[in-house]
Amino acid sequence: MQKEIDHFIRHLRYQKGYSEETCRAYHSNLIEFRSFLEERVPRLTLQTLTAAILRQFLATLYDKKNLKSTVARKLSAIRSFLRHLARSGRLPINPADSLSGPKLPKHIPQHLTETEVSLLLAAPDRRTLLGKRDGAVLELLYATGIRVGELVRLSRDDCDFRQRFIRVLGKGKKERIVPFGRQAEIAMREYLDCRDRQGRWPDRVLFLNARGGRLSDRSVRRILDRHIRNCALSRSISPHGLRHSFATHLLERGADLRSIQELLGHASLSTTQRYTSLSTSHLLEVHRKSHPRSLSRNDRENQ
Repeated sequence: MQKEIDHFIRHLRYQKGYSEETCRAYHSNLIEFRSFLEERVPRLTLQTLTAAILRQFLATLYDKKNLKSTVARKLSAIRSFLRHLARSGRLPINPADSLSGPKLPKHIPQHLTETEVSLLLAAPDRRTLLGKRDGAVLELLYATGIRVGELVRLSRDDCDFRQRFIRVLGKGKKERIVPFGRQAEIAMREYLDCRDRQGRWPDRVLFLNARGGRLSDRSVRRILDRHIRNCALSRSISPHGLRHSFATHLLERGADLRSIQELLGHASLSTTQRYTSLSTSHLLEVHRKSHPRSLSRNDRENQ
């Protein structure tokens, strides 16, 4: 089974274009499943795997008090693995087809208000090289809504400062063009000019760490956490939360979902809708201004 797992992870990495973080998560989940099979049913082969045995594995996950989201994630990895084996002819049937996972509540990712974003973007000390870098990172994340993994893979050649857009390689190695605004351009130019003047790091990578290597996903999360604390926001936010803030603010200012879908690089419009929650006050305001029977006669006369 380990050989099949390794083959599947290579398929995800090199053919599907999944990120290293996703591949590691899939590998970890499948290793846990393999260990369960070796312990409970040591003579079992993939060809004789049944839905009943999969349900036993799910039962152990619930017994260990895993969150529903964790159970669903591990089940998704197993389903993808077995589906891949079935499609490639190495498994006669997929025993996970009849398996149902836990019903998950709809989760709306947390996002910042426009005022909170302004405070966050003003937090880095832009008198230093690393402060300029942090400012450019935060400005670009909010200006484009790109994923943190997409940001750390950017090179200078991916940036067009004249027309103000970046070329992003997203999930499944799908390329898209994402525009950015004047403030993000200023922040990136200041960072790169300062870096070039120091002359230590001629690397074509866009964002570098303090040692001159490529900035990592984890480093970006630490940068964000540090500046959240510096500007004394009452709640924390992840890089994905900045992506959600980008989409929500665009929608609240009149952008259509289809355009936001293209900017975020979503294959499905339903995925975009999960990112673009609106505040109740905004919905009420839209209804008040737009519905023909929302306003009273006096309200209309006073407008």
